[in-house]
Amino acid sequence: MTLSIRAIDANRQNFAGEVSGVNIAQGVSAADAAAIEKAMDHYAVLVFHDQHLDDAQQYTFSQHFGPMEKATGDIAQAEQRRLSMDINDISNLDKDGKVLARDDRRRLFNLGNQLWHSDSSFKTTPSKYSLLSARTIPSAGGNTEFADMRAAWDALEPALQDECKPLICEHSQIFSRSTLGFTDFTEEEQIKYAPAPQRLVRRHTGSGRLSLYLASHAGAIQGWPVPEARAYLRDLNEHATQRKFVYAHVWRQDDLVMWDNRCTMHRARRYNHTQVRDMHRTTVADSAPTLQQMAA
Repeated sequence: MTLSIRAIDANRQNFAGEVSGVNIAQGVSAADAAAIEKAMDHYAVLVFHDQHLDDAQQYTFSQHFGPMEKATGDIAQAEQRRLSMDINDISNLDKDGKVLARDDRRRLFNLGNQLWHSDSSFKTTPSKYSLLSARTIPSAGGNTEFADMRAAWDALEPALQDECKPLICEHSQIFSRSTLGFTDFTEEEQIKYAPAPQRLVRRHTGSGRLSLYLASHAGAIQGWPVPEARAYLRDLNEHATQRKFVYAHVWRQDDLVMWDNRCTMHRARRYNHTQVRDMHRTTVADSAPTLQQMAA
């Protein structure tokens, strides 16, 4: 098979590509992995259909793209975990494979995935790529939407771009969940999810393009009054998630979707919570904290 990639939307040739000619379960050559990474610099979201993967195969493929994160962004206790710490459990299942009750604390926390966000922006060193494998999908709903933060940046007025460039935001899951009314954090979790500083504007190392770095986790701007900062960030989020910047992925069984957290936001959409939605995510860590990376 020969690897090939085409734009999913002919009107947006540089956002969201569909990959063919690769069987990830059988292993990917270094040359194909390099071609995929180059395509990520261009598209930021890549879709691989019909990838029948187990966790080990998904993890091996992900390792081509950098050091791997551990699954430390949820509130599941060790004895509640269904998957290893190498795999983020993006599902509505308990360790016995049963659907979580509607009021289960883990499910309520995970509803934060329906807010626009960038994975691990609440960590000092956030994530580079996320790779999400659809193991079981509901009969309807549960799509994932992606917003192109490069295009959103390009569409800002120059004066607003200049204002954004030096700003440092503080990201925390405590803030993002609080916007949904979830405040049930233990003392240990409050320490774990202490705010992490992130640049508001980032320069992508692969493409050189500038992009906004936003997320529902961003609840403050350093040096600004909190109400002013939140109003400002709300305006930027509304701008960045206009439909013209968004690709909505309708999941098929055994899809693998890979995205660049450095220049996209994403969110899951609602579905029938009594049906199984079992998604396994591997996450590639970024090279360094954003404050140590090249300024915009």
